[in-house]
Amino acid sequence: MKTDKFQRRFYRDKLGRGDLHLAIVCVGQTDLGVLTDKPVSAAFLRERIKFYRRIIESYIAKDSLFLSSLKPIPLDFTADPIIKEMGCAARLANVGPMASVAGSIAQFLGEDLLKRGLKEVIVENGGDIFLKIARTRRVGIYSGSNKLFKNLCIIVQPKDTPMGICTSSGTVGHSLSFGSADSVVILAKSAPLADAVATATGNLVKSKDDLRAAVGFAKSIKGVRAAAVVIGDTLIALGKIKFSRCQS
Repeated sequence: MKTDKFQRRFYRDKLGRGDLHLAIVCVGQTDLGVLTDKPVSAAFLRERIKFYRRIIESYIAKDSLFLSSLKPIPLDFTADPIIKEMGCAARLANVGPMASVAGSIAQFLGEDLLKRGLKEVIVENGGDIFLKIARTRRVGIYSGSNKLFKNLCIIVQPKDTPMGICTSSGTVGHSLSFGSADSVVILAKSAPLADAVATATGNLVKSKDDLRAAVGFAKSIKGVRAAAVVIGDTLIALGKIKFSRCQS
C-alpha cells in the first residue's frame, strides 16, 4: 500500500562512491541529489532552485488551477519558460502541469550547470532524473517491496543524452497516482516530458491486463524513447531501452 510517510532516499548512500562529485540540496519540498564532473557550489544550487520555485509559486498565486488541475490548462503566453515547458508536457501526456514539476526543476537546473561548462551532470529529484553524461552509466529502478526486480538497472549511453528518466509508482512514495504499478519508467528527450508521461502511464495500469496498452500509449507520444512498467512478477518494456543488474 502506498504511504504518505517520509521515505529516506537511501539510494543516495551509493551516489558519492564513483567518479562524480555529489551535492545534496534541499529547498522547501525540493530535495535534489546533484552529480557533476567538477565540484559545484551548494549556494549556487540553492539559489537556482529558489529561483525556479519562486517562478512556479508566483504563477500558482495568479492561477490556482496550475496547482490543482489534473488536466492540461491554458497558460499565459507571457509565462516563464519553465511554466511553458510544464504546460507543453502536460498537453502531450494529458495530465495537469504539476505532474511535471520535479522533472522540470531537475532539467532546468541541469541545463544551468551545463552552461557553466560542466561535462557531466545528473540531477536526481526523487524518481525524476535529468542527465548529460560522458561515459556509460547505470540508473537503478526502484520498485518498492518488489524483490524480483530489486536490482534492476537501465544502461544509458552518452550519445543518448541529454535526456530525462522519470519514474511513477502506484505503490511507492507520496506522488499522486491512480494506478497500481510498482514502477513506471519513461525515457524521453526531456525530463518534464518523461515526468508527465510517467504519471499518465501509471494512471492507466490497474492490473497486468493494462500493461500493453499503457506502454503503447507512452511510446506513441512524440519525444518518448522508451517505456517500462513493473507490476508484481511482470516487466514489460517498449522502445530503446537496455536492462542490466545493478552493481552492488
